[in-house]
Amino acid sequence: MRALLLALILLSGPAVAQVPASVARIDAPELARLGPDAVGIRALHLVGHKADERDLDVEVWYPTTTTPGAETVVYSGALTPEHATDEPARFSNPGIAVLDAKPATGGPYPLVVLSHGHSGTPQAMAWLGENLASKGYIVVGPYHRDPPITDAAQFAIAVKWRPLDQAFAARSVQTLARDKASWLAGLVDPGRVALIGYSMGGYGAVSIAAGRAKVEGLKAVVALSPWGGQARYSVWSKPELAAITTPMLMIVGDRDDVVGYADGVRSIYESTIHAPRYLLVFENAGHSIGMGPASAETYKTLWGLDYFEDPVWRKDRVIAVNLQMITAFLDLTLKGDASRAAYLDVAVSKGNDTVWPDGVGSQAYGAISTGTPPITVWKGFPRRGVTGLELRHDLPAARDPAP
Repeated sequence: MRALLLALILLSGPAVAQVPASVARIDAPELARLGPDAVGIRALHLVGHKADERDLDVEVWYPTTTTPGAETVVYSGALTPEHATDEPARFSNPGIAVLDAKPATGGPYPLVVLSHGHSGTPQAMAWLGENLASKGYIVVGPYHRDPPITDAAQFAIAVKWRPLDQAFAARSVQTLARDKASWLAGLVDPGRVALIGYSMGGYGAVSIAAGRAKVEGLKAVVALSPWGGQARYSVWSKPELAAITTPMLMIVGDRDDVVGYADGVRSIYESTIHAPRYLLVFENAGHSIGMGPASAETYKTLWGLDYFEDPVWRKDRVIAVNLQMITAFLDLTLKGDASRAAYLDVAVSKGNDTVWPDGVGSQAYGAISTGTPPITVWKGFPRRGVTGLELRHDLPAARDPAP
């Protein structure tokens, strides 16, 4: 594992000239920006000892102090090709993290377990791991050892192990946080935990919230394009979803033909009736909204490109919107920052219906919305930044009285 990571770092020449995906572009909303901390990355190997545990390699992103001139990592990987005889779909993107940097001393920080999609890799979600680490989170990304996504006969293996892996990763890091000999001691707060999952990772996160695996200190779940909501799979019963009380943020494209929208993610959302929850929808977007950007080598096949890029949405804009909403949600639920609610509880749910009247607020072209009337553009976004978005917010339904 360490040899693999070392082989991927420090490519500082022209081949890696693009901007790291964790760094917000000029049109990004305000909470998408990097936080005040520099970012470190370390590899861990977790050893399973029980029937519901298996060995896992994980990446850990964490806050560190700035090291002038330190070289940063490059994230590379190879994803399952369309046909067994094809070359894998390769990617290589620069990051901001410094390998094995000294951790910051401002902890303990909340713990986030970041779970990739089926037969994916945490390196394809480094955009989120790095950005959150810069804001004072410890982000643990397991390599889930899935069978190839094209092998339908082994699909049940991924389904079985995903929530177990996520729970094991959280449990292992919580144990290390209590071990004075570990570098994670004092760095991780084991009582403040969030699960973030994309696609199969979203399935695992929802399953844990529904009680299929146990994570102590679970305060929040973020599910990007989670699999399992389609009626034909019947992954969870209605009572299981209704029993969830953990705050949830679900993110989906309404043209997602992999996990489904109305018969899919929205049905999960509408069934988790006893959880405080948000649903962020990218209109006309497909399934790739949880992945980082494609790189030059990814463009060799449409199959490979579609892992990363959406036919309609710019990937840097998708990432920026996700960073804004995920940051607000985690700051609210894990850090108790009540001011972040204003970024989530919007007055107008459909971005296309929001207004910024002439003569109101700053008229600078790149002004950021305050979210206060008569401006209804969502707080933190530039004037045109919510076009094509929808954000729902539902409070927990009242429970029936006990018989």
